[in-house]
Amino acid sequence: MKRIYVVGTADTKGEELAFLADTIAATGSSVARVDIGTRGATVPVDIPASEVAAHHPGGASAVLGIDDRGTAVAGMGAAFTSFIQSRDDVAGIIGIGGGGGTSIVTSGMRALSLGVPKIMVSTLASGDTAPYVDVSDIIMMPSVTDMAGLNRLSRTVLHNAAQAIAGMASKPAPAATGKPALGLTMFGVTTPCVTAIADQLRANYDCMVFHATGTGGRSMEKLADSGLLAGVIDITTTEVCDLLFGGVLPATEDRFGAIARTKLPYVGSVGALDMVNFWAPPTIPEKYRGRLFYEHNPNVTLMRTTADECRSIGEWIGEKLSRCEGPVHFLIPEKGVSALDIEGGAFFDPQADAILFDAIERTIQPNATRRVTRLPLHINDPQFARVATAAFLDIARQ
Repeated sequence: MKRIYVVGTADTKGEELAFLADTIAATGSSVARVDIGTRGATVPVDIPASEVAAHHPGGASAVLGIDDRGTAVAGMGAAFTSFIQSRDDVAGIIGIGGGGGTSIVTSGMRALSLGVPKIMVSTLASGDTAPYVDVSDIIMMPSVTDMAGLNRLSRTVLHNAAQAIAGMASKPAPAATGKPALGLTMFGVTTPCVTAIADQLRANYDCMVFHATGTGGRSMEKLADSGLLAGVIDITTTEVCDLLFGGVLPATEDRFGAIARTKLPYVGSVGALDMVNFWAPPTIPEKYRGRLFYEHNPNVTLMRTTADECRSIGEWIGEKLSRCEGPVHFLIPEKGVSALDIEGGAFFDPQADAILFDAIERTIQPNATRRVTRLPLHINDPQFARVATAAFLDIARQ
């Protein structure tokens, strides 16, 4: 039987942990009380901290009995992540914590599949929650008061959190049916292409388009890792530019990692690899002064990638995709990679593009399941969208 995991530091937040778990249990839900404290628990728990800590790659000694709090918190975060991933009975998970507890619990929550109910009651929930939520579906609930013993307000907040997680766990969303889901990446400068592809595939696929802003690519790959996508059409790989050259919308080093891990059918291209994104002009790093820029709007400034940068971008992408064992078809539009990279456009640079294309083709290591195709088309040409659609349908049948 699946259980709701109620997680907190039973050494410092024991009273709150016990109240929350008892309130959830009163709804009829099965509960597992999990201690992630690094000192002795003050209330009974079902899973002691020693059991969680044993899941650390270095063993429990790498987590418990450490005087440095930062090291202990980081160690318990790694241990809890491994622990929660090992469980097959998670109906939902709810955590309580201040700074350390929030870091530990949400690190494990982020490792769970999208769709698993997740609530974090935290003293940090009213601030910048991006480091804790990232691209997951964690619900952050402000505790309002600090967690230093129960009071009339904290009882109300914890009661409401208990009812929320119990309701979500007892009434899970029905399994998706119908058309398989497809992930696509898009930027403003590749919108005509991606819109046309989605229009052509929507009759047979649930097309999920992600804005290529760093979090967009990570969200798409999280869905892939969660088993929620049937394929990917990654037309807009621009997040790599920001990763390599300090832009504000970067991918992570794991970009394309989900494609390699899942072996999903993948069609990719070079959309918007002609640009690095920065905020307003005063924020641009001094080392880039004098470069070719385009003001997308008063708050976003685009910088044209140079030939040398294009070489690095192409090699990085090619090396990543060369590790993919599933069906991969990478398309190169020889007449331009964005709405700005077109004859007469602000970023038109055929020489830089040629170096980009050569670098990708040289490093991607084509084989029986991995192909590169050059097309004498612009990326926003309707014919390019038709070719990309046909390419995906072809590899999806394999």
